[in-house]
Amino acid sequence: MSRTEHVQAVEGFGTVRVDRIDPERHADLIHRWVNEERARFWGMNGTTVEQVREIYAHLDSLTTHHGFLVHRDDVPIGIFQTYDPEADRVSECYEVRPGDIGVHLFIAPSAAPEAGFTEGVLTALIDFALTGRTRIVGEPDAANEKAIARLARAGFELGPEVVLPEVDLPEVFIPEKKARLAFYSRA
Repeated sequence: MSRTEHVQAVEGFGTVRVDRIDPERHADLIHRWVNEERARFWGMNGTTVEQVREIYAHLDSLTTHHGFLVHRDDVPIGIFQTYDPEADRVSECYEVRPGDIGVHLFIAPSAAPEAGFTEGVLTALIDFALTGRTRIVGEPDAANEKAIARLARAGFELGPEVVLPEVDLPEVFIPEKKARLAFYSRA
């Protein structure tokens, strides 16, 4: 059973709810989303439902990395992941500060794209991520110009391009990635 972690009304947008991903319950939905061509930067194209379930079960077993299903007015709209940068490969690419939290955001496909949609979602997700933290670090793929532009519009300060090293462990493989660092600090 998924557990609600955050609920926030965003004026002019709706209510954003952030639930822990339940790998058994949410694998089919996430699989559909991450296997679309538009999801190529998420790095899960070509996965099976079982692989998606295993990936999120592994993520759920960690104390440093967390996966969330994001809803707008009770409709699933995306995936939000948070992590402790000191326990992640990104720590090899910048000087981690106490209070930093790393994030990944995937917006689900929509039949009717809406102007300002991502900004509305980010309003709530930034508040959620900064609970008990002082700075957010994002590291979208350097070729994902749309994501980088969205972060800049949301108030993230763009940092340098870096190369995140490959992770090759028995439980997970993540290829090397050229990324653009982005930072958000609450004023």
